[in-house]
Amino acid sequence: MDINQNKMKSIPRIRTQEIHHPTRLYFLLKRLVDILASFFGMLFLSPLFILVIVLLKRERPGASVFYRGLRLGRGGLPFSMLKFRSMQENGETSPRVTACDDERITPLGGWLRDSKLNELPQLWNVFIGQMSLVGPRPEDPEITSHWPDPVRDVILSIRPGITSPASVLYRNEEKLLKGEGFMDDYLTKVLPDKLRLDYLYVRSCNILSDLDVLLLTFLAILPRLTKNPMPEKMLFWGPLSTLFQRYFSWFLVDNLVAFVAVALSVVIRRISGPLDLGIGKAFLVAVSIGFGFSLVNTLLKLNRIAWSQAPPTYVIDLAFSTGLTTVLVFTVNWFFPAIIELPPGLVINIGTLAFLGFVAIRYRERLVTGLASRWVSYRDSSGTMAYGERVLIVGAGECGQLAAWLLLKSKFATPYNIVGLVDDDPRKQGQTIDKYPVLGQTLDIPLLVKNRDIGLILFAINKLSELEREKILAICRTTSARLVIIPDVLDYFQMQLANQE
Repeated sequence: MDINQNKMKSIPRIRTQEIHHPTRLYFLLKRLVDILASFFGMLFLSPLFILVIVLLKRERPGASVFYRGLRLGRGGLPFSMLKFRSMQENGETSPRVTACDDERITPLGGWLRDSKLNELPQLWNVFIGQMSLVGPRPEDPEITSHWPDPVRDVILSIRPGITSPASVLYRNEEKLLKGEGFMDDYLTKVLPDKLRLDYLYVRSCNILSDLDVLLLTFLAILPRLTKNPMPEKMLFWGPLSTLFQRYFSWFLVDNLVAFVAVALSVVIRRISGPLDLGIGKAFLVAVSIGFGFSLVNTLLKLNRIAWSQAPPTYVIDLAFSTGLTTVLVFTVNWFFPAIIELPPGLVINIGTLAFLGFVAIRYRERLVTGLASRWVSYRDSSGTMAYGERVLIVGAGECGQLAAWLLLKSKFATPYNIVGLVDDDPRKQGQTIDKYPVLGQTLDIPLLVKNRDIGLILFAINKLSELEREKILAICRTTSARLVIIPDVLDYFQMQLANQE
């Protein structure tokens, strides 16, 4: 089959540094699931296999019931992919892609293709390690030879699968390919998008997303659901991933935090006085309170927040959630003492410790990095520790704060240490702005560079006259430190917004 290279231009170009490498644990778990699922699948589906074989033999006596198509597997290794035969044997040489109106499809083969039962023999390919349950669909070597190298390397880095996000989205692929020019439509429209989806899968694959794809594959086979379009976002963040990562995982974490809060509160209460709660009742109280906290947090949609990037203002939401749950516990404890029967002080301690635990577990990364930064700053200010190249930011306004934020968020954050800011505004002298001290005025730059061993100066002052700008830059250039001028991003952004009005 001759494929025109011009028809492949719409295939996405992917930078090799974006390639995602799944962990070894993921591959081990996935292979274990593949072996068990394929073995029991072939075992329980064996009556269906026998029925299909008998029907194929009756439809075309003497013909092979299996089709073996040459495909490329992991690492570009070729293998024979098995299917139940759905087409006449005299037309397998070309074309490599099948359209819905292909005359080679037999009546029984059409039903097998529509129901996807023709794919079931690939369970054997999964069992022997040539394929996986979920992965990019294996493609014909002739077609893959025209893929761009980065795309080819990514998609062939894992085992191909019986199903994939692209398979679910293009479950009716054959119906999209009609007429004599169907091969052009496949190469210019369908194939580039399938490769894009396959790449996204390889970049983000995990066990939960694989289970989501399997679930969506079964749902896509149902007649009613087949007619409805499948949202693309569900292919990579499906119901199981949402349930586990947004609800189930936080439910377990909140229960654990609540259990620790109850345990610590009981210990503190017993130090100050007798409390005969009992291990069994304490466990029941902890689970109940943990369930209450988790339920309220879910109802307030706190489980949908990306806590690693959440602003500190969400602490107020956690306080409201914890306070509301504590009031509910108070209410149950007051009106139904036989259920809980806890001292009021103990309930307050549980709520307080639970709130602190909720905040700590959600802001744990920033708490740890914040403490580490404070310790490094303390050690660094005392002269006992060197921590990367020392940076001085000229300008304590919005542009200076943006420069600090960009530096810390970039891949260069580790080798640099922002010592402080300089600004000529007398109201800012001696203040700490966004955790960085204002060390002096621009006239103090040479002395600061010398005394504090500054290696890099970031000039980040906007709204200056040209004369004042050149004066400050001249001061910076008299020092031994390197000078980087931050462009006026804020003014440019505001100008673009004004142009849109």
